[in-house]
Amino acid sequence: MATMITKMMNTSPAMSSSSSSSSSSSSPPLPPVQTVPTQSPQSPSLPLRTIPGSYGWPLLGPISDRLDYFWFQGPETFFRKRIAKYNSTVFRTNMPPTFPFFSRVNPNVVAVLDCKSFAHLFDMEIVEKKNVLVGDFMPSTKFTGNIRTGAYLDPSEPQHAKVKNFAMDILKRGSKVWLTELLANLDILWENVDSDVSEKGSSSYIFTLQQSMFKFLIKSLVGADPSTSPEIEKNGYAMLDQWLALQLLPTVHIGVAQPLVEIFLHSFAYPSFLVSGDYNKLAQFIRKEGKEVIRRGESEFGLSEEETIHNLLFILGFNAFGGFSVFLPVLIGTVASDTTGLQERLRKEARENGGPSLTFDSVKEMPLVQSVVYETFRLNPPVPLQYARARKDFQLSSHDSVYDIKRGELLCGYQTLVMRDPKVFDEPESFKPDRFMGKGRELLSYLYWSNGPQTDSPNASNKQCAAKDYVTLTACLIVAHMFRRYDSITGSSSSITAVEKAK
Repeated sequence: MATMITKMMNTSPAMSSSSSSSSSSSSPPLPPVQTVPTQSPQSPSLPLRTIPGSYGWPLLGPISDRLDYFWFQGPETFFRKRIAKYNSTVFRTNMPPTFPFFSRVNPNVVAVLDCKSFAHLFDMEIVEKKNVLVGDFMPSTKFTGNIRTGAYLDPSEPQHAKVKNFAMDILKRGSKVWLTELLANLDILWENVDSDVSEKGSSSYIFTLQQSMFKFLIKSLVGADPSTSPEIEKNGYAMLDQWLALQLLPTVHIGVAQPLVEIFLHSFAYPSFLVSGDYNKLAQFIRKEGKEVIRRGESEFGLSEEETIHNLLFILGFNAFGGFSVFLPVLIGTVASDTTGLQERLRKEARENGGPSLTFDSVKEMPLVQSVVYETFRLNPPVPLQYARARKDFQLSSHDSVYDIKRGELLCGYQTLVMRDPKVFDEPESFKPDRFMGKGRELLSYLYWSNGPQTDSPNASNKQCAAKDYVTLTACLIVAHMFRRYDSITGSSSSITAVEKAK
């Protein structure tokens, strides 16, 4: 199930965070970078072009596109072939889910697949984000206690500000224990890896990583100790895995066992009752052990008890745990599989920069570590798809054309391809660990992993990942921790095969 989850996350905000830029060790945002406008002014020299492509015949067109996307081509080839066919990074197509049991889901989208057109997805004056977290399909609110959680709210809805401010408050208060809990659980993770490698020759670390992240996040976000419930402590991460999987199955490319996947995983939405028992256990744990954070949600942010609990559980499980479950194995695998000498450079920087102990401030002095994290986000964004619906008629610009967008049209960006825009990134298909160092930091204005550019700040008026700075900082801490513990590490995104302890 954990392996499936790493293929399944196409969420919006990853976690919750304050946008404070304090340099205190309890306030994690990374150093500010030059802000570049995310939406370039429309050039009068660009030609107005009719959006190419079509949705095909009713029913047949969406089914054909669905089979191409999931089965015959796969997501990246699906989009690349259409870019070549239409000679355009903007075109009309269909996105799953579709027939037979999604009659209320409109699969028609306008694909935006270069950095300039993609930026429109985050301009809240011209687009809205109501109920489009995973496109026109929305999992039943029965998965979230019959609460429409913050990720599905548009900033124009009054409830959005309440939930987002509550989420940012959770992170700000949790920062007091974030660092200590993270490092403590990383020590446990690597001790298990060391033991497995010594006894078995390799360590399949995904479940151990998820368990460590679950414990760390429960303490940091909820302020609760999972050991007070042996079942939650042992199985909480697995409960979240299954809860996530059933919500996302209709939208995610699995890549194996066709046509069975199309018949059984992509043709209908799974009912919430299959995971409601475990979900209710998690909700009851938060109700009992998170009384202080629930009180703040009610008294300081005007949320009901149920709204507080289910939004908190969504932030914890869908955004934070789900996002880390996708990204961290990729990051670890990227570093552990490198044979270019990158590990030696990371080891040197991690040990010589930042002082004797790891803190939020210490990794701010590790530009290579930061750049490696950003480059991993660029090539492997944990949120592969972004959606937004046109709030009004407007003109959308790509690098070479302008297109008329009508109110109500759904825009879709495949972020994995957008982040390889050759007009923005040199050698876009290559992993370049130094890409975001020095003047390269200006490219952070085009790094959109967080539902907005890395140079923007999350607030109640946008949908940017409220914890984007916490997420990047946490990833940097993990890399630095690895190379203060090890001289070298060998493995992939699923297993570690060799480690050499620091001398």
